[in-house]
Amino acid sequence: MEKKQHTRQKQVASYSIEKNAHSGLELELHFMPKFFHENGCGNMPPHIHEFYQIIWFRHGHGIHRVDFVNYPFTDNTIFFIAPGQIHAFDGNEDAEGVIILFNASLLADEESGESIFLKYNVFNAYDSSPCCKIDNEEAERLMFIVSEMNREYSLTDAFAHKDYMQYLVRLFLIRAQREGERKDAKKLYLSSVANRTFVCFRQLLEKNFRSAHTVQEYAEWLNISTRTLTKYVSQSTHSSPLQIINDRITLEAKRQLLHTSLNIKEIAYGLGFEDPSYFVKFFKRQTHKMPSEFRKESGL
Repeated sequence: MEKKQHTRQKQVASYSIEKNAHSGLELELHFMPKFFHENGCGNMPPHIHEFYQIIWFRHGHGIHRVDFVNYPFTDNTIFFIAPGQIHAFDGNEDAEGVIILFNASLLADEESGESIFLKYNVFNAYDSSPCCKIDNEEAERLMFIVSEMNREYSLTDAFAHKDYMQYLVRLFLIRAQREGERKDAKKLYLSSVANRTFVCFRQLLEKNFRSAHTVQEYAEWLNISTRTLTKYVSQSTHSSPLQIINDRITLEAKRQLLHTSLNIKEIAYGLGFEDPSYFVKFFKRQTHKMPSEFRKESGL
């Protein structure tokens, strides 16, 4: 795992992983508490990744802060962190568990072009927390997968090494998505046209929220009417596409206000607002606070 320092960032570090030159894998496997002890991150400050991260606290308790929300964790809590999410640890220096890091390319479906974002919605649980709880029986099943992953990890010359590691990561995600209990979760069965359209919409939004702010733009990309998109999103989430668009822009604004040195005008332009004063009005309408007030209250 390589640490990067983004320009103009004052409190948030960015991490990336590199492809293993020998195996071609873009994956790392770590175990707690060894990982925390070696990296001095039992109380890790806010940071972001350019990769996907699975954090399984097998034993231990503490607080995991993800995008401005505190999530207490106990034994057998699994977190799924997507690229770009800001998170921090508190009080888990001696926790036991597993950390799996991988780039999107590891699990990309080459035949269909379907992304992790679409296929494994543990990484995009928009109406619930970014974590789930598993029972002891399921923990034993997942631990068997992790043990096999750890054994295979060093066998870079073995036949179909990369394929097997991909299979094991997929199997872990499938089992966690099937069996994990998520608080306030709404399961998105992708056999439903409405749910699949919604997840495709969210995938498009993640790529384009900085420049595309209207429902019509996303409906056109999906080759459906705005009315149909609104109906499908409502069926899947009981929210509207416009509210989801606005929430995503607001989240990014909060991230940049709290974790970068960019001024409000720069943040506004970076999020696609031609007039910074409109961004200020938008942010206040969404949060009931001025951007400067939000930043000041956070002590930055």
